[in-house]
Amino acid sequence: MEKHTEIAVGIIRSQDCQIFITQRGEDSHLAGFWEFPGGKIEVGETPFQTLQREIAEEVDIQIHQAQFLNVFKHSYDDRDITIHAYLVEEWDGVPFAKEGQPSRWVAQEDLNADEFPDANRPIIEMLKNLDKQI
Repeated sequence: MEKHTEIAVGIIRSQDCQIFITQRGEDSHLAGFWEFPGGKIEVGETPFQTLQREIAEEVDIQIHQAQFLNVFKHSYDDRDITIHAYLVEEWDGVPFAKEGQPSRWVAQEDLNADEFPDANRPIIEMLKNLDKQI
């Protein structure tokens, strides 16, 4: 395997358990799939710092705190990825897709794993059981 990427993502959840998701652009890896906003961890950044930076860049909100959920690893044919997932329930601003990609709020229980990249499927499974665990 040539490439390994570390990613931090935010599950942005409203008070009524709606999750904000965005759609991957036509020119990106796994184009057309929905995803949780986030991005690649840069050298010298912690996953939480990446989360704050990427969420501000992509959906124009400022995160002050987030609950770390878990680390998820997945191998695609051309790359390995590690996802650091955070639950974001408190932020400043109104989330919107700054890069012009489609976005929407979806009920937590209505998240459809088939609409997401394979690496996100364990995150969706965890979300379906999240409130039972907390």
